[in-house]
Formats: sequence, C-alpha cells, structure tokens
Amino acid sequence: MHVMTGAAPTPSGTLNGTRILVVFNPKSGSGDSQLPQFMQLLREDGAEVVERELQKDTPMADYVQDVEQFTYLVGAGGDGTVSSLAYAARYKNVPMLAFPAGTANLIAQNLDLPQDAPALAEIVRGGHSLRVDMGEIEVKGEKSGFCMLAGAGADASMIRDSEELKDRFGAMAYVMSAMKQLNPKKTTFHLKIDGQPREFEGIGVMIANFGMANYRLPITSDISPSDGRFTVILMKAGNIMRLLPNLIDSVRAKLNLGDPMFSGNLETIEARTVEVDADDPFPLQYDGELHVETTPFQASILPGAIRFLTGARRDDLET
Repeated sequence: MHVMTGAAPTPSGTLNGTRILVVFNPKSGSGDSQLPQFMQLLREDGAEVVERELQKDTPMADYVQDVEQFTYLVGAGGDGTVSSLAYAARYKNVPMLAFPAGTANLIAQNLDLPQDAPALAEIVRGGHSLRVDMGEIEVKGEKSGFCMLAGAGADASMIRDSEELKDRFGAMAYVMSAMKQLNPKKTTFHLKIDGQPREFEGIGVMIANFGMANYRLPITSDISPSDGRFTVILMKAGNIMRLLPNLIDSVRAKLNLGDPMFSGNLETIEARTVEVDADDPFPLQYDGELHVETTPFQASILPGAIRFLTGARRDDLET
C-alpha cells in the first residue's frame, strides 16, 4: 500500500484536529484531477491528510481497516472506486466524500456535489452528511457493493460499448453508446422480488438506489436512496431510444407538471431483495463498471450503510 503525507503548510485552523483519509484511483477520469489542490486546501486549513493510492491486487478493505481513526474519508475516482470504498467502509459511521475524479461521476452528481476543489473543500469544512442506503450484489458466492444501480442487459451493453470511447469523448461516450443500442437483445427474465417469482420479456433489468442519470436527470420517479428499498426497473421497450419518453415523464413528475404522458416501456417495483436470471446470459454492471460475471445474480439493500458528505438536503437526493 502506497502511503504519502504532504508538506505541512501554515494552517488556518478551520480543520485543526481533523484527520482525513484520502483513497484515490490514479487511473480514473480522462482529464487533470483537482485532487492535489483539494488536499492542499485541507492542509492549509489545519487538517492532517493521509493519502493512499490504490494498487492492483490489494483488497479495498485493506485501505480502510483503520478508517475509524479518521474524521472523514475521501474516495477519489470514478463511481466504481467510490462504491467499492463505501462498501468496504459500510457501517463504520465515518462520513465520506465522493470526490469526482472519474468520467461520469454519477454518485457525486446524485449527491449534488460541486466539481471544483475549493467548493469541495468547503463541503468538508461544513461537515454536513446524509446517511443513505447501499446495495450488496452477490454473484457466484462473491459479494460486492454499489451505491447507484446494478443492471443486466441493455444498460450493461451500453457501458461495455462506451469503454473504448471514454478517453476521447468523456461523458458523451455514454450518449454515443446509447445511440448504438437500437436493436438490443431481448430475452425472458426470471426474477424473485422479495421472494415472489416474476417473469417478463424485455431488454434489461436495473436495480436502482440513487435515481439520477447525467445532469441530474431522473431515471424514473419516486426513487429514494434512504427509504430502505430498491426501485427495480423492468425495461420492456424494444430499444434504448424508446425509453426517452419515460425520461420526459420523470422530468415532468420532478417539476410537478402533471400525470405521466407515456407508459408501457418501463415498470417499476420496490423491493428489499432481488434475484435476477434470464434465458440468455447477460453481462452485469454496477455503478458504471462492467463485470465479467453474467446472470444470475442477487441484490440486497443495506439500509443506512454509509454517510456521504454533501451540501444537499435529503429531499434533493430523491426523484
């Protein structure tokens, strides 16, 4: 494990006595990170900042085994880094900042976090946190965590196709990849929703904890990250583009513009546990990371597993 401590500048005293653990992924994102400036600002405020760089083949739990000795935890990287770190530190009761150093940074967007170092340092100074749920996913006996959503089908295919475009196009890679999913594979999904069997024919299943996509657009309405339940989204549309009307409905609901105008392409169900299988194996993604595992898998809600630092109110995190 790589541990560094920076030179100690003259502190202002705002964060005197504060110990901050920063775990960062040096491979995240496609541009220059503001992480060094952010850490410098914390040190100038009197904080003791300990840096740990992620190394290949080192379990995430190793980086946070002493996390309870720190005031705050900072996870700097993409959504996969943030969710893996949050899962390793679950129920440790140490507030965590999701520092946006990746490509899409959907977790940071859902938490309504700023992008620049001075504003993020101000979030730490404020110390305001919200306790939210996490998801735990199990595939072939191996467990992992996710904050945003897990999915099998068209959304995972979209993420797979975006990987080669991310370095050149950043967040637009996801939009370009979605445009390619005009004729995704359709299959019969076999689900267990809180133990109750359910089947449907469609192009994918998403299990959502947070509910906003890029630019804080709602995936669908009535998703809360702190209600102790997932929102399970059954994707029945023939292709990704046919889901755009449902996005319009979600925005209309968020703005209180009346009843839904479109229906039939999506169905949502609330659940605490979900098992997913399919006639045809599908790749999985959780929190934007594509995994080699395929269906079947199961997901369970972890109520109040993590406290995230944010300037937002609880209502701001709901769709």
